[in-house]
This record gives sequence, structure tokens and C-alpha cells, in this order.
Amino acid sequence: MRICIVYDCLYPCTVGGAERWARNLAERLAADGHEVTYLTLRQWDRGEPPELDRNVRVVTVGPRMALYTGRRRRILPPLLFGLGVLFHLARRRRAYDIVHLSAWPFFAPLAARIALLGTSTPIGIDWHEVWSRSYWQEYLGRAGGVVGYAVQLLCVRVPQRAFCFSRLHAGRLRQEGLRGEATVLEGEYAGSLATPSVAAPEPLVVFAGRLIPEKRAPLAVMAFALAASRIEGLHGEFYGDGPEREALLRAIEEQGAGDIAIAPGFVEASRIDAALRRALCMLSTSRREGYGMVVVEAAARGTPSIVVAGEDNAATELIEEGVNGLVAQSSDPAEIADAIVRVHQAGMALRESTVAWFAVNAQRLSIESSLHTVLESYRNSDRDSPLGAGARV
Repeated sequence: MRICIVYDCLYPCTVGGAERWARNLAERLAADGHEVTYLTLRQWDRGEPPELDRNVRVVTVGPRMALYTGRRRRILPPLLFGLGVLFHLARRRRAYDIVHLSAWPFFAPLAARIALLGTSTPIGIDWHEVWSRSYWQEYLGRAGGVVGYAVQLLCVRVPQRAFCFSRLHAGRLRQEGLRGEATVLEGEYAGSLATPSVAAPEPLVVFAGRLIPEKRAPLAVMAFALAASRIEGLHGEFYGDGPEREALLRAIEEQGAGDIAIAPGFVEASRIDAALRRALCMLSTSRREGYGMVVVEAAARGTPSIVVAGEDNAATELIEEGVNGLVAQSSDPAEIADAIVRVHQAGMALRESTVAWFAVNAQRLSIESSLHTVLESYRNSDRDSPLGAGARV
């Protein structure tokens, strides 16, 4: 099949779970013998494109530009990308058997819908997250939030094969008016599926993530400091960079944790890997996660996780309470600190059950499992169906 993958970002030019997924999907489809085109914005110096599978053709439909202003996505790049997708697909209305997009940035699915009107080319859309109306307004302000939410609703109503990475967001798609069912892809983990060994940990709490307000790194520091007053020798390592880095450093200073906590910024993956293997627990205080990859990554190293319950946090779906970690039911630092203490008290028994949990669930949570589901969906698609993979647009 001739398949067009559409996403304005391309790993490793930009780093994130959605970027990894889109690139892995493109390369896996190419390895399966399909002709794959990857539409994106240029994020590299001219003449120095990233190396992908030789059967993946990278096509840029927009210039290089900054994608973010502070913690927010800029509006201009998605608009220009949407126009680029529109012109590319309109000129090649019958060049592809399938067009597979990321829901974000939202103008691209609408552009694909318009460009392919009157053809039978099916559209697949990855929904890593479905934002609530209230979050849109928090993110873009009252007026901008209304527009953003309205555009999201339009994308939900595009005839499509919808793919989600959590039950939370699959449910939201149905609530927002999706026609048909969303396929839940449970796996995004691309690491080794080998069962990790059970090893005694250091008294170490590890936090890893992009430092944006939603990750609430200062909250992680407050909870860690409270737990350190109850666990002898506890120390913390807070990895990541972003607009909240200064807030993180300030929190460490304000909590008097300078002697027991470090925040080295962005580091190589091997360093985070080593830290997770040594850690008592992985701590995520994020209020918004479309999946929660770090929970699986921690379990793959035999380390339990602590996450915080929240209406936008799909990472809780990856926690089996008391088996591979704990869910703090509120963002109260004292309650999160209690969870750290409980992990410490559980000792090796919790590490053993975490390893067992990963052994049982590794295949289900692997990216190969999700790629297989998408491939089978397209192989078995019915072009005459008014919904799903064979939707007429």
C-alpha cells in the first residue's frame, strides 16, 4: 500500500512519545513492504535530513520554525503545516491508499479531510490526548480556548479510523461525538522486553520529564523533602529541562534540599536508565499524561512508580495498586510523601511484584503490539464501510 504519515514533528529532531510513535510506525510500515511518505515541517539544517529507513520518503511541506513559545505551542506553525498538507494532498488526491495523521496539530486532519473529499482514501488519526474544554481555556485563555476546543470537535467528527493510547481518551472521543469506535493501543514501549532482575535499591527518588507546569516538578520536590525527613539517607534526582527549570531549582532551595537533591537538566538516556535501576521509586507528579511511558520504563528496570490521580492523567491506568506502584489520590505533598514512605516500607516484595508485573504485561505494552494492531486494521479495512478504516471522505 501507499501510505502517507502526517506529523509536523520528526524524531529525533524533536523528542517526545508522539514523535517516536510516528517514526516507528513509518519505519515499521516500510519494513512490511509498503511505500511510505512522511509529511512534516523541516526541523533540520538544509541538506542534512534525518536518516530514516530507506523506504520512507520524507517530504517537508513547511519551513523550519520554532514550535513553542514558552510552554505553549505557537499557532503559526500548525496553520502553515495544515496549508502544506492541504496543498500536498490536493495535488496527489489519488497518490495514497491511506493517510495516517496525528490529531495534533489539529489543522492537518481538517486539511486532509478537505483535500480528499470525493475520494475513498481512508484517514487514520492518532489521538494521544483529547483535551477538555476547561483545559483548552487554561492553555490558550478564554477566547483562544473556545477556538481550540471547536477545532478539536471538528477533527473528532472527521470520518476516521481513530487510535487512542488510553481508555481515558478513547472515552472522551466517544463523548465528543466520534462516529464509530476508537481502537485503544496499549503499547508504546520500544525497549527490551526481557524480564529485569530483582535488585535492592538505593534510597533514591527519581523524577524525569519535560519541565512544563503540567509536570509539577516543584510539587515533586516538596513531597520528596517531606519523605526525606522520614527515610534516612533518602536523596533525589530530578531530570529534565524546559520552562519550569528555574521553578524546580528554586523549589530545591526553598525546601532546604540542596544537599540531598540534584537537578542536572537534560542528560543522556543512559544516565536516566542507570538512575531508574538504582531508584527506590520513580515519582511522577504530572497532572496530565496521555499515556505515561515512564511508568513502563521504570517497571522494565524493576522499579515501582508513584503517580498522582487526576482527571487528565492516563498514567494511572498503568498502575496496579500495590503491585507495580502506588497512586496518590490527591496533589497534597504530604499524601505523595506518604506514598514514597509506603514504597520504602514495602521493600523487596514490591520490587519483586513490579518485575513480575512487567514480565506479564511487557508484550501487551510493547510498541510492536500497537504497530501490529494498526497494520492489521489497515490490512483488514473495508473500503465500502461508512466508518472506520474504510471511511469515505
